Amino acid sequence: MSGEAQKLFIGGEWVEPDRGHYEVINPATEEVVGLAPEASVEQAHAAAEAASKAFESWSQSTPEQRAAILDRAADLLFKGGDLPALAAAESGATPQTAMMMHVGTAYARFKRYAKGALEPVESALPPSIAPATALSKAGVFGSLVIRQPVGVVTCITSYNNPLANTAGKIAPAIAMGNTCVVKPAPQDPLAVYRLANALEEAGLPKGVLNIVTGSAPDVGVATVESPFVDMVSFTGSTQVGMKIAEAAGRGMKRQLMELGGKGACVVFDDADIPAAVAGIGTVWSFYSGQICTAPTRVIVQRGAYQQLVAGLEAYAKALKVGNPADEGVVVGPVISAVQRGRVEDLVAQGKAEGAHLVVGGERPDFDKGFFVAPTLFTEATNEMSIAREEFFGPVVTVIPFDDEEEGVKIANDSDYGLISYVFSADSERAFRVARRLRSGGVGVNTVGRNMEAPFGGFKKSGVGRDGGSYGLHAYSEIQSLVWQG
Repeated sequence: MSGEAQKLFIGGEWVEPDRGHYEVINPATEEVVGLAPEASVEQAHAAAEAASKAFESWSQSTPEQRAAILDRAADLLFKGGDLPALAAAESGATPQTAMMMHVGTAYARFKRYAKGALEPVESALPPSIAPATALSKAGVFGSLVIRQPVGVVTCITSYNNPLANTAGKIAPAIAMGNTCVVKPAPQDPLAVYRLANALEEAGLPKGVLNIVTGSAPDVGVATVESPFVDMVSFTGSTQVGMKIAEAAGRGMKRQLMELGGKGACVVFDDADIPAAVAGIGTVWSFYSGQICTAPTRVIVQRGAYQQLVAGLEAYAKALKVGNPADEGVVVGPVISAVQRGRVEDLVAQGKAEGAHLVVGGERPDFDKGFFVAPTLFTEATNEMSIAREEFFGPVVTVIPFDDEEEGVKIANDSDYGLISYVFSADSERAFRVARRLRSGGVGVNTVGRNMEAPFGGFKKSGVGRDGGSYGLHAYSEIQSLVWQG
């Protein structure tokens, strides 16, 4: 890793920030990883203007040109070096997670949308026979539907997987012929600049990608409100997303919002309990629960309740907590002291509201780092704060239910609807219940994902869908050409 102060990337140039730099902290050690640039509002506007100037020529580039650049950039990103170590240090991920889920997923998304750039963007509709009107003669009308790029896209990304999240926005946007302004989360933005290095070396024209960072909210606000911006793609909390949507709505900017989640995991008494435990256990074992799709709200039928709780307790107690760089560590820190405090406050609310704390709930005894012990609550009700608010930390809440109707009712009683899960040996029931859940996606006997499937949420979990070809559609406008034959 380099100790040099990072520069901004605006209009194809590496630019000194107007406001200096701020420290990026390793959440496991509280040591300084590097210095991130503090952009000014004026520099944020300059980035949007640079993207606007680049749009005309880039939108007219050929799909083959866009595909070749993304493909080369993927290879450059994955060629080695210290990127996995940097991603791990600034985000608090384990080395395995940093390599596979941060760098590996960013690589995969660049490769996927290198192919995606070549997908058809035109489709013909069946001819329509129309009678004479005041507008035209009777005749047969043809129509061609074309997907066109939106324009300048502001991409505001999350801290829990900054490389993959950013790649998942800019790769389909660029593949469709858009230009981008990226505003990474302030906690861990350094690795994101490596995407610019790779794309620049791969031949991306100046201004197509711009990256500005800052610890103050005014930089992000500027990237949303700039008159040069046509679309905002945001991943983060529902509270922040609502503010962004309000600002974007004033300018009628297109929006793609991937927001909070409180994943319901409905476990029936005939379920494969070890499989359910392993899936739910990823709340603790994968990035300390800092993932919007985590199955944190477990709704289990009473016939399987004791067995599931016992399995989850044993699972949590077996996990090693500590510095992710150390051998055998599975559970690392949350991203910051602020986030740790928020998780601890919700844990305290759970105790106060009468939920039973089975394991965890305390701060691990380390001199440094923002750690939260894997925590399990049982005997909860769906009205409790721990069942309604997103922790974004290693906490699981278990709620019992009696029959299918009650289980579905509890699962759907939430402000969120991103990803839910159903575990049952009865496939007909599992799929029947899955269809009734008000979530953008439902995992049936799995917490895995099909990366080609559309991804997004119902209710306050977001607006729009990305993933696979849906990601290309998200960053496009539909145009129709009509003629009389």
